[in-house]
Amino acid sequence: QLQLVESGGGLVQPGGSLTLSCAAAGYTLDFHAIAWFRQAPGKEREGVSCMTPNNGNTYYGDSVKGRFTISRDNAKKTVYLQMDSLSSEDTGVYYCAVGLSYNLKWYRGYGMEHWGKGTLVNVSS
Repeated sequence: QLQLVESGGGLVQPGGSLTLSCAAAGYTLDFHAIAWFRQAPGKEREGVSCMTPNNGNTYYGDSVKGRFTISRDNAKKTVYLQMDSLSSEDTGVYYCAVGLSYNLKWYRGYGMEHWGKGTLVNVSS
């Protein structure tokens, strides 16, 4: 059964770090494009990061470049998002998604076929 389950969200102070995990049951991760998205209250969904299948090239949204890192553990069938130097602008629900192939407009959700239910990240002092 195909299932994506995010975890690791919570309350973190500005400047802090957090690592999100996405358990991808039923997937062979290196054969899929994987991505993280987020949605802040009252805002549209935003593409955070994407990793291509096979060679694992990575792409990041402008707002998180240099601060966030996407990775995958194929054996554990888990995708990670390491988030550093967090600010209140990073607050939102974070979702992982999986697609059969990489799409140039992944940041709009194009090509993503399955989605998790999300985990809440709250950056606040």
